[in-house]
Order: sequence, then C-alpha cells, then structure tokens
Amino acid sequence: MPVPFRVAHFGDDGSQVLLSSAAEVAGGSFEIAPGEPRSFQPDIFVLGPAAPEPLALAQRLHAEVPPAQILFLVATVRLERFRASLPFVPHMASAWTADVASSPAFVADILVRAAQTSRQRAESATLADRINMQLGRNAATSQAPEIEARRLQQLALSEAYLATLLSEAPEAFIALSPEGHILAWNGAAARLFGIVPDRAIGCLASDVLTAEAYDQLADAIDMVQAGDSAAAREVQLMGANGQRWIEVSLAPLSNDDGKVITVSMTLRDVTARRSAEARLRASEQRYRTLTETLPQLVWTCRPDGTCDYLSKQWVDYTGIPEVEQLGLTWLDRAVHPQDREPTLEHWRGAVAGMHPYDIEFRIRRADGSYRWFKTRATPIYGDDGAIAEWFGTCTDIEDIVQAREMLSQSAEELGQRVEAEVAARREAEDALRQSQKMEAVGQLTGGIAHDFNNLLQGITGSLDLLQRRVSQGRYAELDRFINGAMTSTSRASALTHRLLAFSRRQPLDPRPVRTNSLVASMEDLLRRTLGERVELELVLAGGLWQTRCDPNQLESAILNLAINARDAMPDGGKLIIETCNAHLDQAYADQHPEVKSGQYVCVAVTDTGVGMDADTMKKAFEPFFTTKPIGQGTGLGLSMIYGFARQSEGHAKLYSQLGQGTTSKLYLPRLLGEPELEEPEARGTAQPAESGETVLVVEDEPLVRSLILEVLEELGYRALEAADGPAGLDILQSRRRIDLLITDIGLPGLNGRQVAEAARQQRPTLKVLYMTGYAENAALAAGFLEPGMAMMTKPFAMDALSTRIRDIMENSPEL
Repeated sequence: MPVPFRVAHFGDDGSQVLLSSAAEVAGGSFEIAPGEPRSFQPDIFVLGPAAPEPLALAQRLHAEVPPAQILFLVATVRLERFRASLPFVPHMASAWTADVASSPAFVADILVRAAQTSRQRAESATLADRINMQLGRNAATSQAPEIEARRLQQLALSEAYLATLLSEAPEAFIALSPEGHILAWNGAAARLFGIVPDRAIGCLASDVLTAEAYDQLADAIDMVQAGDSAAAREVQLMGANGQRWIEVSLAPLSNDDGKVITVSMTLRDVTARRSAEARLRASEQRYRTLTETLPQLVWTCRPDGTCDYLSKQWVDYTGIPEVEQLGLTWLDRAVHPQDREPTLEHWRGAVAGMHPYDIEFRIRRADGSYRWFKTRATPIYGDDGAIAEWFGTCTDIEDIVQAREMLSQSAEELGQRVEAEVAARREAEDALRQSQKMEAVGQLTGGIAHDFNNLLQGITGSLDLLQRRVSQGRYAELDRFINGAMTSTSRASALTHRLLAFSRRQPLDPRPVRTNSLVASMEDLLRRTLGERVELELVLAGGLWQTRCDPNQLESAILNLAINARDAMPDGGKLIIETCNAHLDQAYADQHPEVKSGQYVCVAVTDTGVGMDADTMKKAFEPFFTTKPIGQGTGLGLSMIYGFARQSEGHAKLYSQLGQGTTSKLYLPRLLGEPELEEPEARGTAQPAESGETVLVVEDEPLVRSLILEVLEELGYRALEAADGPAGLDILQSRRRIDLLITDIGLPGLNGRQVAEAARQQRPTLKVLYMTGYAENAALAAGFLEPGMAMMTKPFAMDALSTRIRDIMENSPEL
C-alpha cells in the first residue's frame, strides 16, 4: 500500500479549511499535521498567509529537508507581487504558490504535483549520495600505494556499479572534479543536451555545456567547489529539444580533510510541470476573472454538499469573511431565518439526487437588509461518474419578486373588479329574466284565462240549461246539453295537458316504440286531416332504431306538426314525413347546451308552405305565440311538442325560410339493449267483484272521493274511505282486509306515495292505483311504479276509472 504524502502546515488562519478540502478532493492520500513540532519528515511544507516571515521560514525548512517542496498560500492582493519576487530568492526559485481563495480542486492539483516532485527529489538525492559515497571511498583508497592492485579492482567494480546506476537514473546526472572536468555523464544528460557520454567525460564543463547554461550554473558550481551548500534552483536552458526548464540540485563531496573532491549535479526536466502550472494559473485566473465579473454570486461545494468556496461578490455582498461561511455556516450567517429550513431541505434533496437544485430565498446584505435571490447549482462529475463538485450561482431577483407581488395585487384587484362587474351583470340579468318571466306569466295567464273562460262558459251554460230543462220537465233535450258540457270538459283537459307538456311536467307513459310502425298507422288519419289539397309522402328509413317515449304523445306531436304545416299551405302543397337514424355529436351539443351528444331517432316533418323569418322562429316554441288570426289556435302546439321532446330527453329543432317552407325535426333518444315487447292490454269481460273484496280510497277532496266510492259500489266492491294520509295509514296498518288502495299522490302532509310504501311493508301484495292532479308527481310514474301499481291523471272519466279498477284487480300480475 503506498505511503501517504505528508504535509506540514504553518499559519492557522483559516487556510487549514482550504487545505483539508483540497486533500479530500485529491483522494485522501495526504496526512496533514501542524508545522512544528514535526513527528515525521514532510513531503510538502505549506505556509499560509499568517505564517511569520514566510521566506526566512521557508529557507530554514528547506535546509532541514532539502527534497521537501514548499507551497505558499498568499492573499489575493499580494499574490502577483509575491510571485514576482521569488526568482530573486535563490532557494525559493522552485517554490509553489497559490491564491488562498483558490478552489480546493486547484490546490489539490498543486499538492499532488508537489508531493510527487518531493518524492522524486528524495530518490535522486539518495542515488547521488550513494554515488558520491562510492567516489569518496575510491579517493580514500587511492592514497595507499601498497594496495594499488586492490584499489584498481575496487575501482573497476565501482565504475561498473556507477555506470549501471547512472544509466538507470531518470534524471540527468553530472559529476565534476574540483577543476571543472566532467567525471560522470549519464544517458539522461546525453538526451538532455544531445551529447553522448564519450564526448563529455573528461572535458571541462564550460566546454561541453553551452555558454548560456554554464553561466546560469557557474555561480552555484563555484559555491559548491568552495565548500558551501547550494539550494536547488530552476533555470531555463537550451537543450537538444529547445528551451527547457531544468531543476538543478548540486551537492559537494569532501574528503576527510574537508576538501571538495567532487561536485555532483542532478538535472530534472520540469518543463511539463512549469507548463502545467502556467496553464493552471491561467485557468485559475480565467475562472477567477469570470466569477468576479459575473453579476451573480458564485460558490462551489464538495460532493457531500458543504460549501468550500464563495466568490468575492458573495463576500462583498454579505460583508462576512469567506472562512466564516464555509461548510454549512452560510445558512445561519447569510440566509433569512424563515428561509433556512426549506433551503436546507431542498439542498439535501438535490445532493441526494432527488431533484435539481433550483430555489428562491433571501440573502442578508452587509447593511442588514435582505434581498431575494434565485439560486441554481449544477453538479460536476468526475471520470468515475461520481459528483466531484457543485457549481452554483445566486441571481438577484428582488425587483422581479416585487414586480410579481405588485402584479399579484393588481390581479387580485382586477379579479375583485371583475367579480363586482359580474355580480352587477348577474343582478341585471336576473332582473331582466324576472321581467321576462313576469311578461311570459302575464301572457300565459292571459291566454289561459281566455281559453278557460270560453270552456267554462260552455260547461256552466250547458249545466244551467240542463238544470232549467229538468225543472221544466223537458227531458227530451238533455243529451244535447250533457254532450256540450262533456265536450268543453274534454277540451279543458286537453288544454291542461298541453300546458303540462310545455312545462315538461305532463304525465308520460314511456314505452319502447317502433317509430316507423307508429307513423305508418297514422297515414289515414293524416290524409283526412290534411285534406285533398295537400299531398302527403312518407319516407320511412330502413333499419330504424327503436326509441322509448310515450307513443300517444308522439302521435299528438306528429299530428300537431302536420296541422301547422297544413295551415302554412293555404293554397295546397306537399308534406313529407321522414324518419331516420341521427347522431348529434359533441360539437352540436356544445352549441346547444340542453342537448346531450349521442344517437337519436329523428322524425322530420317538411312542408312547402310560406315559411318563417328569423324573429318568428325564435318565438315559435313560446307558449301562446301564434301567427294565426285571433280565435284560431291557442299557440300551444309547438310549445307542447318542445316540452314533450325535452321531457323525453330529446330535442326539437326548426329550419325555415320565407317562401320556401319549414322543416320541424323531433329527436328522440335511441333505445339501447333489448326492447320490451309491446303487449296488447288485456281486456277481459268485466266480472263482478268477489265476495269480500275491499278497496280503500284516500282522497282529500270530498266530491272526488264520493264519486270514486260510487263507482266502487256499482262494481260490487266494499269501499273504505280516508280524508288524508295518516287516517288512511291507520286503516292499512289494521287487520282489516284491503285488496286495492286508491290514493291521490298529492295528499297534504303524508303524501300518497309515502302511504303506499308504508302499507306495502306490512301488505307486500297490496295493489295500488295512484291518482294525480299535480303533474310534477305524475311525471315520476315511470320511476317509482312497481308491479301491481298503476296511475291515472285527473281529470278522468268515470268509465275510464271503472275500466282501470277492473283491469288492475283482474289482470295485474301476482306479486
């Protein structure tokens, strides 16, 4: 296992943090200890800015450990002047220098190179000492004439030994006699100067070396020949491969009398190192120039996330020395207290690889104020793929944050103004709708009053005359007045149904419908209604889907459309009734919010009449709107059709052009799945009531209740009565026999549906016939009628009630 490089550090002024960080970046192959006392022989001496008299200290340290390298960490403001002074200090010519504000990576590179240089020098010194020692032994033995033969033998061995050592030495080695003759010249020296050993050994050094090289080495050679020591120095020489930087180490070898008998020189080519140092210094300078000219605050961190460098801008902005903010101290010293915890959590997540580092927080300025900064960091990866360093910047966004806050406030104020405007507009629209509603109600009530007054006049007039004839004993004309009253009553009932259809609250009996069959069955009726002047054509599509609706209402809608078309063709024309499958897509549904996209069965009625203009079409579906003369039509035909379509979850649409005619389209939703079979209603022969069959009538209107009881008596049933829901429920919860419950849905308090549901909990087989004069409940029939239940809509004929009672009692399926 390789021995770690040893570093002795002087001047504990914060540079210890930089040195430790650089050692970590270098891979942990360094041991760092305080300068003195030293428990080991260092490879590198590091002198920080606070080291006392650094040049004198360096000279003493170099004398103690010649191979060791010296690294000066100098403050930025003194660095260039310090570097310029070193060539004039002989023993410091090859010293290393770095800015104390340099990045750990930069210092780590210097440490590695300096440590390697120190080890190589130590090995070279060991080799030179062994050679000089052997030369000394040879010189000492040469003074004994009596053992000349032994000396010659030893000299031959020494020369062979030296030749081997010199040929293997990586550095150039030259040995000089006191007179300056070359005693040794190895292969490395031959490659350096381009002179083979045979041409160099025995010659004067001044003759072999170039004048430039010898002049740079002469003073050092003279010092060594005089017995003084000479420190290593770096000189620039012209070698075989051009100008080279050479590190020269000289050492004297003296005999027992202290006389110098040999001067040894070790020359090491450090051109590559000097070039690398120059590039490194240039790179550092570019990096420093870049970081100090950027408008951002620049920083770097170690792979574990602890800060190891803060740019001059950061230090100037915060007013805190860099050394006091390294590690994670910057969080407590510079970041706003409210931002510290989220900033730290975000940083830890980025270091763990969970997300990029991109965050906004406030940084304290030297004057104590805080400003917002946008902070980003990018990981720099090493050759092994691991993060080697984090490079980050902080950009001042205080103005942006303030603008954002102002914009947010402006947006909030704008939102409030918009809300106020919308509220005001909504109030105005509500007022307009209320006005329109009141106008429509006025128009509606006026139309209803007009029609119902006419109908009531027919009823009351017929009944009045009927009463007179009975009191006069004139019975022959009674049927005429009775029929007149019944006709007016039927017309009133039809008008009520139209109103309910317009309001989409008419009682419907939806069933699966084959539209083609229904239209075809109306052909004779339509031809009689249209008359001879109107040509009728049916275009029925093949493969038409089925729909689910109230077939009676569909027939009524088609008949109303046909009548409108006939009236629009006073001189005759052509009427086409067409069926087809249709698909209303989402685009159409977006234009008509009341429509759901999907598949529909379409019934289109087209005439060649006078047509309608745009204003007329807009009002066509409004109640009591009509283009016919006063007294001809109620204006409820199209509104009834529209209400029926909407109540059936369908859609009605008009297309018209003046002079060209009108097309009315009725869309009914397609029935999916297996349709129910249309069974003819069972109409068995009326049978008398079985003995004991009992019917309970719950009706709050006494006259209606008495009429129903009268019908039950005629049919032979036992009848029970109750005036409200609770009274009826009391009877149903008793032990009395009850086979059929007839109840009004709209009972006050406990309604008819609640009464029936409570009764069926105790009487599951109870049959129920609902009556309703309140159409909103009747419209629910399709949703809550269960087996054994039926419904009738008021007003109804007594014969219809008798038929429905017999039907539900005789033909309802067993529960």
